[in-house]
Amino acid sequence: QVQLVESGGGLVQPGGSLRLSCAASGIIFSIYTMGWYRQAPGKQRELVATFTSGGSTNYAYSVEGRFTISRDNAKNTVYLQMNSLKPEDTAVYYCNAFYPRSGSNYWGQGTQVTVSS
Repeated sequence: QVQLVESGGGLVQPGGSLRLSCAASGIIFSIYTMGWYRQAPGKQRELVATFTSGGSTNYAYSVEGRFTISRDNAKNTVYLQMNSLKPEDTAVYYCNAFYPRSGSNYWGQGTQVTVSS
């Protein structure tokens, strides 16, 4: 059974930082593209950042230079370091695991990030 468990969300003031973690089980973590997506109220889910099995990263324009995605294959965990947070970063953040060769695609349950003074 595949599980993606996010943690690290919460309430933070504008300009602050948060680090999200996503622990995966039930998959061969190292071969998956891992990603973070977010969904704000009334909006569609959008890509935040991805980290391929080959080491390539990709960021949404809105977070580039402020957010950093990383992964630890030994711990089956992907991280999202979020700095200089803005109110518009408020959303539920979801962890994603995707294996392009088979199309296997898994989601975590989401963690709320609220940026507000």
